[in-house]
Order: sequence, then structure tokens, then C-alpha cells
Amino acid sequence: ETESKEAMKVVLTKPLSLDSIDPYDQYKAPNMLQRVLSFFKNLPPVFNIPKSQLQCYGESAYCVSDDLLGKCNIGENSIERFKAVLAWNISTLRPLNFGVAPYNPILGETHHVSRGTLNVLIEQISHHPPVTALHAMDDKENIELLWCQHPVPKFYGTWVEVEVRGKRELKLLNHEETYVMKSPNLLFKFFPPGVEWGGSDRLRCLETGLTAELTYGGRSFLGLRGTPRSIKGKIFNSYSNEPLFEINGQWDKSVTLKDLNNGEVKVLYSAKEAISGLQTPIVKDPNGVWKSESAVVWSEVSQGIMNRDWGKAREAKKTIEENQRVLLAERNLNSETWVPKHFTVLYNKENGWDCSPIVKTVPPAPIVVPLNN
Repeated sequence: ETESKEAMKVVLTKPLSLDSIDPYDQYKAPNMLQRVLSFFKNLPPVFNIPKSQLQCYGESAYCVSDDLLGKCNIGENSIERFKAVLAWNISTLRPLNFGVAPYNPILGETHHVSRGTLNVLIEQISHHPPVTALHAMDDKENIELLWCQHPVPKFYGTWVEVEVRGKRELKLLNHEETYVMKSPNLLFKFFPPGVEWGGSDRLRCLETGLTAELTYGGRSFLGLRGTPRSIKGKIFNSYSNEPLFEINGQWDKSVTLKDLNNGEVKVLYSAKEAISGLQTPIVKDPNGVWKSESAVVWSEVSQGIMNRDWGKAREAKKTIEENQRVLLAERNLNSETWVPKHFTVLYNKENGWDCSPIVKTVPPAPIVVPLNN
């Protein structure tokens, strides 16, 4: 899981997936109080899993067993393509572990990975507040992804809700279709302790008007009622308001569609097929890895966590954070504004954060995900 380039170390770890939550049990904070404290900034490494939030965003796009993204192009008509995009959108949800979190990315941190013909490039375009931009291209399928994500936590006493603001776009360029979606919210509950996806999600094709409205549910307070990881919703034509399908299931098991014209029920999405048995990325070209790469920036911290050498992990993390403070002080002293390398960024109070890639294509990456046989 480790490659080196002279003094530059690259540490890559197993992706979050349906069957990889157990290996991360070793990183759980030891007791309830410490888990609650883990929601505050500047976490000691005992509260971290050995990967950056950038890598978690990236994994949701490039780590799949089944090529659901490629299947979005295959549909013979707009409804079939819409259903394929919806299945792919559900696949971006991954099980999370209460009380531990990925690293908060540093300003300008990048993550550049390829899976087959899909090339993914992510950059941290703001640190306070944390904002992440993602651009991905599949040149063979002529599919483009563009995300700009900004998590905003709200504290409610017995739980924390993190609203993931910003846009997610998927473009099927062959069909001239753009699908706009948002992420559900993250809910961290203290009684009983747990983390789950909640709230609502909306997926819409701008050209056809096809729309899916989704609601994510979990257990109620004290865990007495409710179905964990449930998903319900409907697909309808937003121009005519005609309901087409009912959506039902659990995103970590299977999700079905009921055709409201004939009552037929079919499986839309199987989590076992999509997000189990995921492969850890490997370094294909050590000389091509950037110094800003997440797996380089956090390599010493990750190595310390994986070896349970908390002293080493703590010192490595402290060094990164102190270096960021020095760079910030230098910029302030020189009245310099930091500018992202790969994205142009817009912000206004009305629409929030937006971004667009400076280069229209994403080059193949030096880090690759092995394809499942």
C-alpha cells in the first residue's frame, strides 16, 4: 500500500465500501466522550481514518465494482438513461463510521486518480470554509462530472447534521443531457451513537425534465423505530407532473423501482454488486505524482495511524498544520490571495460556491484503480 519516490512517500489505503467498514474499527475512538469530541476541529489522529476527505469524495466517483457510470450512456431512451444515472448517484453513498473522520484537506491539496478511461481530479479550493472541487472525464464514454461541495455542520444537542451544499453535475455529452443532483445530509447521532445519511436528495435532467425526489431515513431517537439506510422516493416528469416510478429500498442493500403504469417492480440498484470488493488504488507512475497529492501530504500521518504509532502520527499532523499556518501568515504579510491551480472559483451570498475547471479535459493519473476481473 506504499510506494516511494526519492523522499516522497505515497500511502494509499483500502477504500470505504460495503465490506470495508470492519477494517476501520481499529480506528474507532476508545470511548463515547472522545467520539463526541471528534466533531470538533484539529482532531488528534486517534480520531482519524488514514485518508483525506478528498480521497473519500474521489472514491465515491471512481471506486465501484460495477461500471455504473459507463452504463449511463447505454440507455436507449431518456428514461432508461435517467434510471442509470439515478443508480450511479445512489452508489456514491458509502457506509461511515461514528467517531472517526477523514483528514480535513489542506488548501491546494489534490487527488488525481484514474479507473479505466475515467480520470478524476479533485482540489481543495478553500480551507475556511472547506470547499472541494471535483472534475472527472471519461473520454471513451464521453461523460463529464463536475462537483463543488461545501459541508456545513449544525449542532442540535443530541445530534449533528452536516448539510453538503454545492452542485453536482453529470453530463452525458453524446446525448447532450445534463443531470443536476445534490447530496443528502450526514447525521451524527449521539443516542444511540451512529452516523447515517438523511434528509432529501433531488436529481433532475435539465433537458428532459425527468426528476427524482428521494428521502433518506434511519433510526429514530433512541433507535426504537425506523429502518437504517432506507431510501424512498419517486420519479416524475416535472413538466407534466406525471408520476412514473416509485423508489423503495435500502441504499446499502437493494433499491427497487415500481412502474406506476403497469405495477412491475424491478431492482434498480444492488449495493453488493456496486460497492463491495473494492480495490485499493496503486501507484502506476511514481514520478508523475504531485507533491499536493492527498496520499503524499498525509503519508506520514497515515503510516503512523496504520502502525498505531500515535506519537508519530500526532507529530506528522502537527507539522502539516503548523506549515499551513506559516504559509497563511506569509500570504497575509504580503497581501496575497491564494488562487486554485485547477479551477476558477466564484462565490456570492445568493448562490454560494461555484467552480469550473481551467482545463477542459482531465489527464490520465499516475495513481490507478485496478479493474475487477
